[in-house]
Amino acid sequence: MITFTGVTKRYPDGTVAVDDLTIDIPEGTLAAFVGPSGCGKTTSMRMINRMIEPTSGTLTVDGKDVTKVDPVKLRLGIGYVIQSAGLMPHQRVVDNVATVPVLKGESRRSARRAALEVLDRVGLDPKLAQRYPSQLSGGQQQRVGVARALAADPPILLMDEPFSAVDPVVREELQNEILRLQSELRKTIVFVTHDIDEAVKLADMVAVFGRGGVLQQYADPAFVLSNPANELVSEFVGADRGYRGLQFFEANGLPLHDIRQVAEGDVDQLQLASGDWALVTHADGKPFAWINAEGVEVHRNGSSLYDSTIGGGSFFRPGGSLRLALDAALSSPSGLGVAVDQDGRLLGGVRADDVLAALRQQRRVPKVG
Repeated sequence: MITFTGVTKRYPDGTVAVDDLTIDIPEGTLAAFVGPSGCGKTTSMRMINRMIEPTSGTLTVDGKDVTKVDPVKLRLGIGYVIQSAGLMPHQRVVDNVATVPVLKGESRRSARRAALEVLDRVGLDPKLAQRYPSQLSGGQQQRVGVARALAADPPILLMDEPFSAVDPVVREELQNEILRLQSELRKTIVFVTHDIDEAVKLADMVAVFGRGGVLQQYADPAFVLSNPANELVSEFVGADRGYRGLQFFEANGLPLHDIRQVAEGDVDQLQLASGDWALVTHADGKPFAWINAEGVEVHRNGSSLYDSTIGGGSFFRPGGSLRLALDAALSSPSGLGVAVDQDGRLLGGVRADDVLAALRQQRRVPKVG
């Protein structure tokens, strides 16, 4: 349990970075601190491990006032992940990961052995252990940063915008990795981000900060989206908060509609009426593009298939959320979202109106934060 009680951080020039913050973060909870730049979210997080000292108020970890705990001892029990990983460039990956266990007195041999296990846990090939950080991709470096934070098995992790420096595809992979690890380990995590989508996806609780370090709302993500506390929160979460909220509704049981499909090698023989669409599949049966009558004609004249198609849209896997189902339907030129199984093979199509019908059945009053 991490508890802020009336915590304020005021600098000598009078600037207030955090103003009278009072929240509880229960054990095993992932709490996301979000808000615009300069709103105090990172300052609040750094007070937990005394990288920044509070001016007033009380901040406790497991009932102990952090200001009365030796800062070195405190930090050795708290994992810390920052943007761009912050790895030591002169050390190999395995020694970067083993840093905290060695500082806590574990033998280097034992710490390295454990480091290899942690690297595997975060989805990295142990063969990378002998490389230096500069020899890794940005996403790999961030995974090493997470592994280093987990190496000593701390009960608390602090994560300061850890994925903001990587591209969107890698960022999504890392977010999914955090969800998987948290489902297994149930750490208490404070995750700082300026991305409301990232906060909503990862967090059990979301704290929205405003200018001057004032907490605007602290609640579960679904409640923040459906019931923003004030205009400031509403503006921050965005005008499309209703669409974001669809991720909290399950898509199980959506009807699947027939989709006309054609193998890539048979496109020349395809006959389509104006306005009709067919789904083109690879030799292994996996769909990858849509084509209409105009596209067929262009294809027969020798142009590539992709020159004659209008994007394939997003794939949807049943068991996901209504947001994913609606996205598949809306991004498809045919109006049918492509539903595939875990192997990527076609199951059928989903319609936007079926998603809205499912939403009507599942709609509920959100829990008060």
